[in-house]
Amino acid sequence: MATSTLPIFLFLFLFFFMCSSGIITCMAVHVYGDDTANSPNAAPHFSRKHSYHSHLRNMFLERDSVSPTPASTPSSASSKPLVYHVTSYGADPTGKADSTDAVLAAISDALKGPANGFLMQGIVNLGGARVDLDGGNYLISRPIQFPLAGRGNLVIHGGSLTASGDFPDNGYLIDLSPASNNGSGYNYEFVTLRDLFLDSNFRGGGIQVINSLRTNIDNCYITHFNTQGIQVQGGHETYIRYSYLGQHITAGGDPGERNFSGTAIALSGNDNSITDVVIFSAATGILISGQANTLSGVHCYNKATSFGGTGIYLKTPGLTQTRIVNSYLDFTGIVAEDPVQLTISSSFFLGDAYILFKSINGVVNGVNIVDNMFSGSDIGIDIVQLEQSNRPFNQIDQVVIDRNNVKGMKLKATVARGSVQGNGSSWTTDFNSVLVFRTLLSKYNIRSSQMGALSLFTPCGTCRVTRL
Repeated sequence: MATSTLPIFLFLFLFFFMCSSGIITCMAVHVYGDDTANSPNAAPHFSRKHSYHSHLRNMFLERDSVSPTPASTPSSASSKPLVYHVTSYGADPTGKADSTDAVLAAISDALKGPANGFLMQGIVNLGGARVDLDGGNYLISRPIQFPLAGRGNLVIHGGSLTASGDFPDNGYLIDLSPASNNGSGYNYEFVTLRDLFLDSNFRGGGIQVINSLRTNIDNCYITHFNTQGIQVQGGHETYIRYSYLGQHITAGGDPGERNFSGTAIALSGNDNSITDVVIFSAATGILISGQANTLSGVHCYNKATSFGGTGIYLKTPGLTQTRIVNSYLDFTGIVAEDPVQLTISSSFFLGDAYILFKSINGVVNGVNIVDNMFSGSDIGIDIVQLEQSNRPFNQIDQVVIDRNNVKGMKLKATVARGSVQGNGSSWTTDFNSVLVFRTLLSKYNIRSSQMGALSLFTPCGTCRVTRL
């Protein structure tokens, strides 16, 4: 007897809830089979279907027993911003309680944070970690000195530090000189101090940077120092930008200006830059005792020359290698000891401010003072002066002082022009009032005009130079 085969449609819906991703997976399995009761070949079909169903069930059970793999996302440790808030360490943003330990703890943790390779050899890259002062004003009783060296790519920013009444007189509010050294060539690299107000409370200095590389001091206001506002020793490429420094908070014409003391910025290293900085009170605005430094956009009105102040002092006799451009010396001038390779250009000198060469060994070489403006009070102040009490300048070469414009002061230059009118066989003109180095005249040209005709005479046999 023939049997009829009836198709059986079996739909299996299996739901799996993947908790880690919140996705519902639905699988539909279609199984086709015969009527097992009437088919003589039922056993083989059943055996194959049973084997297949068992395989599916085992596969799903095995899949369900394994935790689902989440989508590839950064770990919480790697994605967590490396920001250390000093208030989280107990610092008091009101400035009433001493916050020294809390600020030091935050910096210490930042310096010990995860490494992202190295910068210079021996300098661990902290990956841009930030110590955030959270806009508070913190009372500091001892220097915020970095506890260890060999770290870089770190930012400290966004608040105020005020020295307490018992802060050490020789200390600095922020001190990048390590308490312990790891023996690397530089202490730190690419450390940025930004958006800070530092009040030294006449108890020391503001910032000290020792033997560090590529340090940024950016948008800082440093005041009430009695030593240095910023002290840089050794290292390379400390960049000071968009900052304001003054021992006393004033806008000029201060009745106590005669008593201003201290130095706003002291650079005792090479390859540094000061850009767009205002120095409004200090005995010395900028003191440089290193080579290859650049000053641009600096405004010094720290203490008038008549009160004993100096805007910029270049204490690098014999190898100055300094460029001062586009700056403003306001009633205070520039002093350069034995200048060698010095450029001063495109700057403005107001209030009888002048440039002084101070002889140590009598050397001045490779100096360019050009394209500046000088404005004074018509009392006969020379724009460039010599101080030769130690010994006269006797090693003079490649000095160009020219193309400066003067109002109310006396023009001094290395290039002079004169004219004489009259009849006769000899004429005399005096350049002493113009020449900076009156004993040095290496080249001269003579042009005569007679009845509208011009003729040039060679120096030999036509003129005599008298050096006074």
